[in-house]
Amino acid sequence: MKQKRFSEERIIKLLQDAKKGEKSVEELCREAECSTASFSTWKAKYGDATVIETRRLRQLERENERLLKLVGQQRLELEGMKEILAKKR
Repeated sequence: MKQKRFSEERIIKLLQDAKKGEKSVEELCREAECSTASFSTWKAKYGDATVIETRRLRQLERENERLLKLVGQQRLELEGMKEILAKKR
């Protein structure tokens, strides 16, 4: 898996600095060595989120992924059982 160049904490700090309005977005991007397109993508993704909120979101996404796998496995088991029961009849 490709390693991310910017951590979520760093991205959020950059977005918060831009929100303050002390420097232009272009200046902030130049200092952080990122493109304005990346900045726009991050702004759309994170918005006004805080570091704590993004960590919680990441945790919820992992939990959701785990639960979806469990449901998928259960569905396969049920379908297998139905096929076995149908063959016995």
